[in-house]
Amino acid sequence: MNSENDKLIHAIEVQNQGRTEEAAVLYREILATNPDSAAAIYSLCVILLNQGAVTETLGLSSHGVKVAPNFAPLRFVHGAALQTAGRKEEALQSFDEALKIQPDYMEVLINSGVLLRDMFRHKDALERFNSALAIDPDYVPALSNAGILLTEFKESEKALALFERLLKIKPDYDYGLGLLCYERLHICDWTDFAELTRKTIAGVRAGNRACKSLALMSISDSASDHMLAAKIFAQHYCPQKSKLLWNGERYQHRKIRVAYVSPDLREHPVGHLMAGIFEHHDKSRFETIAISLGIDDQSRLRARMLKAFDSFIDARQMNATQIAQLMREMEIDIAIDLGGYTSDTRTEVFAHRPVPVQVNYLGYPGTMGTDYMDYILADRHVIPEENRQFFSEKVVYLPDAYLPTDSSVKIAERTPTRAECGLPDEGVVFCSFNHDYKISPPIFDIWMRLLKQVPGSVLWLMSRSEPSQRNLRNEASARGIDPSRLVFANRVPLVEDHLARYRQADIFLDTHPYNAHTTAADALMAGLPVVTYTGNAFPSRVAGSLLHAVGLPELVTYSLADYEALALKLATSPAVLAEIRQRLLSNRADQPLFDTEKLCRSLEAAYIEMWERNQRGAAPDHFAVVQPHVPVTSSADSEPLRLHIGGTEPKEGWKIFNIFAGPNVDYVGDVQDMSAFSDESVDEIYGSHILEHISQNAMVPTLKGFHRILKRGGRLLISVPDLEILCRTFLRDGTTKEMRFHVMRMMFGGQVNSADFHYIGLNYEFLQDYLGMAGFSACQRVPLFGIFNDTSKFAPYGEPISLNVIAYKN
Repeated sequence: MNSENDKLIHAIEVQNQGRTEEAAVLYREILATNPDSAAAIYSLCVILLNQGAVTETLGLSSHGVKVAPNFAPLRFVHGAALQTAGRKEEALQSFDEALKIQPDYMEVLINSGVLLRDMFRHKDALERFNSALAIDPDYVPALSNAGILLTEFKESEKALALFERLLKIKPDYDYGLGLLCYERLHICDWTDFAELTRKTIAGVRAGNRACKSLALMSISDSASDHMLAAKIFAQHYCPQKSKLLWNGERYQHRKIRVAYVSPDLREHPVGHLMAGIFEHHDKSRFETIAISLGIDDQSRLRARMLKAFDSFIDARQMNATQIAQLMREMEIDIAIDLGGYTSDTRTEVFAHRPVPVQVNYLGYPGTMGTDYMDYILADRHVIPEENRQFFSEKVVYLPDAYLPTDSSVKIAERTPTRAECGLPDEGVVFCSFNHDYKISPPIFDIWMRLLKQVPGSVLWLMSRSEPSQRNLRNEASARGIDPSRLVFANRVPLVEDHLARYRQADIFLDTHPYNAHTTAADALMAGLPVVTYTGNAFPSRVAGSLLHAVGLPELVTYSLADYEALALKLATSPAVLAEIRQRLLSNRADQPLFDTEKLCRSLEAAYIEMWERNQRGAAPDHFAVVQPHVPVTSSADSEPLRLHIGGTEPKEGWKIFNIFAGPNVDYVGDVQDMSAFSDESVDEIYGSHILEHISQNAMVPTLKGFHRILKRGGRLLISVPDLEILCRTFLRDGTTKEMRFHVMRMMFGGQVNSADFHYIGLNYEFLQDYLGMAGFSACQRVPLFGIFNDTSKFAPYGEPISLNVIAYKN
């Protein structure tokens, strides 16, 4: 090359051809002789930033803006590096400096708009996108970003105009068909519905970025379609990172650390569903952490959550990498993603693999389609076994409905009058308080036929916007129904008052292919029967799950024809409807749907099993949670008796039972003879490393002795050497002869006296069998008890060697 300029031109040509490494060498050669070359600094920064070298980019771009303060591209790349580093305010300042120099810099307008949206400054973000459109009305990035922001402002008609223009300019724009289809559904604009949905689904099946998975759920009832859309989106939007933050380390915590990651820890359906779960967690076994991604709305619900967690982290201003690094530093054991692919979530956090176990739950009703989400929590209604093939996660089956409810919610005593609700004084009230986008034309056809066949009836809806109300009235009129028979409910501030007005409805009509979820639970809680059509994919099976869990499976149908027939039967058979309503009211007290504590225990049992599998080094796999035991509280009129068997450490509230007398021993005796204690006289029994000293033939009689003296609802906390772990340690590469001898002593006892022989080896399966034969109703494996300083937490070679189990007497 004859000159620096020639070399620069050549480097840019090489870079444009995709030969970035070669271009980077050329730029470095230029900077070696001229460290102030603004063009070389900028171009090298672009390459470095795309490679993830954020620190080097920041150093180089900082120098660049000093030596060339009026070169707008350097301000832009410096801002982009600051944005990637999570330094949002500084990034915005750098972008603003670039725009002062070059107001029509389109890339800066778009990047700064995206940044402002991430900073929850949506109005300012929209101004940036509109500024770009004022310069070029057909600029594709501005059309898409402005349209998406307008949907968040509920300006659907304006958004649709932008999406339609976007698709005329670029018909194959990523997820463009889905954006258009989904937003039309939000205002019940069913223009070209059949053709648009056909093209969208066909695009997904062809492997194209035609529609995001959440939007697809509103038009497709195929679990296969949902998985394909999720996989396409995940690979594009949030593939697994090449460098993972957790790489097999084993944490040694007294409690399992569970983090809930969500933008919805506030006044939001997910917040309402989960608040009671957060409050019911057993803090003796779990440390709970909130990673809040959304706004602090200062609501009552937010205040409850702030109290419920051991740690509450407001992560709004942190980027995904920073959040993931924080979770790794906190040594989280299990992270629950409560958002999935919904608004304001951060799936990228999980792509860094910051924790050993990552779980998809509740907020998003489908598979994430990734390699890094280990489990999805469900029930056998929403994910039947034949559908597991359509989930990238392993399915964990909870014993009842997967959807939680908050049993602490008290419905307002006063029921608003029909007049106050805008309803007629007489006539059947069909109700569907679902979101507008869930109303599909085939379902609406049925609703209109029901109004025709039930004189005087009305359809009570919860429409969110004037355009959707206008469109629904027009659709009713087109089907021969007086639009005034559609009644639209207003929003009310308090959930207690919202639930109370359900009493004025007669039948809740579910939507399809996207069922009512939280809304169906609300209706059932208020005593309103729900008629649903259960389909093939998760979103269309949720209401059926809830109805089974509340003891009303007869309200679940499996075709549109049966759905319509059942709704008509109930509307025209007052006695049948009254009987179902009465049964629903009585079932609320004893059916599992509204038992928050029971579901919390099920979730905890699932977490323990996940943790345990990970500790063993086992890969995630499908499993079902056994019905958990809910302990019975001891009577308040007597001091609880808790026995520490084989111990010597004094502790308030515990009595020591030992074969040898000692200064702190309260009872001297052999564990095989508990005759000193009367039936059902003991509240709790604790014993660490005692059962291995019992022969196989004496094991069940000994455990029966513990069972006899325990009160109903009492617990046996038992710890034994885990034979599986000891065998694995013995055979592990790198285990020395001395270590093997030590492991052998843990297997067979030290044998220093007659009480130090081990007569049996136990694993979880064997111990479960023995406990079951002795009459214990349920048992749970736990990481640590955290009560006494003893061998239950002994970890001589980096892994706890004890099997710690809680067994219950019903």
